[in-house]
Amino acid sequence: MPSIKRVSSGKALGRLNPKRQAENLSQTRREHATEIAEDYVEAIADLVTEMGEARVVDLARRLGVTHVTVNRTIARLQRAGFVTAQPYRAIFLTEKGRAVAASCKTRHETVVAFLRSIGISERVAEMDAEGIEHHVSPETLAAFNRCIASRH
Repeated sequence: MPSIKRVSSGKALGRLNPKRQAENLSQTRREHATEIAEDYVEAIADLVTEMGEARVVDLARRLGVTHVTVNRTIARLQRAGFVTAQPYRAIFLTEKGRAVAASCKTRHETVVAFLRSIGISERVAEMDAEGIEHHVSPETLAAFNRCIASRH
């Protein structure tokens, strides 16, 4: 393990105090849960548009997870008010779920358009947008939109 340089106060460079570190890690876990929910509502919206309904097997295939994982996540999304579902039936978005899906789609399209505008290939822009879209701030999205608009 690399050694940590110390400043004259005796504090290690690059280290957060334990409370701040715990807060940051807690925030990261919350964001990860939100990212999963957003991926699911986006996928459900896409499947409903393409096929008229979203089924567990289709979600599992699209998201690259097992049907057990889908069932557990759908149960959480139901409790959060994003979807309606019954065993062995199609899954549909609630109004709240549709609003999240629309917001995610807009963010995704903005990130892809920005990356394309700076010369990133379509394939790489789509892949990178999958991660960036969940963590980009409204301020950064607005800057992306300004940049895109100025290039057209």
